[in-house]
Amino acid sequence: MQEIILPKVIYGTSGLGNLYVALPDEVKCAIVAESVRCSSKLAVFDSAGKYGAGLALESLGNSLTQLNVNPSDVLISNKLGWLRTPLKKAEPTFEPGVWRDLKYDAVQRISYDGIMECYEQGNELLGDYKAELVSVHDPDEYLAAAKDGPVQAQRYGDILDAYRALNELKRDGKVRGIGVGSKDWRIIKRITHDVKLDWVMIANSMTIHSHPSELVEFMKELEKQGTLIINSAVFNGGFLTGSDYYNYRLTDPVKDDGLYHWRELFYQLCTDYKIKPADACVAFGLNAPGVKCIALNTTNAQRVAQNVALASLKIPAEFWIRMKEYGLIEESYASTYL
Repeated sequence: MQEIILPKVIYGTSGLGNLYVALPDEVKCAIVAESVRCSSKLAVFDSAGKYGAGLALESLGNSLTQLNVNPSDVLISNKLGWLRTPLKKAEPTFEPGVWRDLKYDAVQRISYDGIMECYEQGNELLGDYKAELVSVHDPDEYLAAAKDGPVQAQRYGDILDAYRALNELKRDGKVRGIGVGSKDWRIIKRITHDVKLDWVMIANSMTIHSHPSELVEFMKELEKQGTLIINSAVFNGGFLTGSDYYNYRLTDPVKDDGLYHWRELFYQLCTDYKIKPADACVAFGLNAPGVKCIALNTTNAQRVAQNVALASLKIPAEFWIRMKEYGLIEESYASTYL
């Protein structure tokens, strides 16, 4: 398999799936168009069957077709494990209150057959395009739903069966690389002990707000092994840049006063150094050990070029020193990464 080389910024597509807000089709198409325009070589999109119950994949495929983009000019990652199903209630059963105006539901299907079904459905939704990077999505949620130890062991077996399917797709030349997308990095670590992965996507875990030392050490291990790391959700679901959602959970200013206090101090330092909070978040997330690229999502086409430019911004060293002095960054976090 040829080496997977990704740009520093790849385009997340959860916004195309109506995350937090329902976007008109023309806005989605404009976002995709700008993403292609701002790409020096391949435009790399990260999507998933979970995003809007397949709506993100569908919107991405429709937009690329409408724009007449050559399939060879794009590289699509589809995180597999959630299958589109009929919507039987007003709200989808997965992540209620987060997605807007969905016409379908999605259920988790992690097994050999389930992953194959998700792969085929994903390519059907993409239309003239296909996913060449594939992964198991949310294995942490799948394991967390187990009621006891024996069930969890069985479910971990399902995850390994899912990777058997992905390895077959790779062996047959249908995909270029296999990976994992998970919010709980510890599950990623467990999987890497049993499966050779080409890449991992760490979500919500390695951010300017949350960067445990154990994760840092694991990322160093991945780097030594040559496993490509994609850092995702570096704004902790939008909270670090002003949203009321932290890791896709609606926060409460009283119960989550610690989060709000951290953000107040962070914003004050950003103001002192004339730095935008988003700039600091991206710089931190992109320079973490082993990280080759960062996935950024937007619901505004005008933000695409700004997001790409974030990868080249330099943050003054003194800012990071002050962040440590304020207790906003772990003291043990190596200065060489900042």
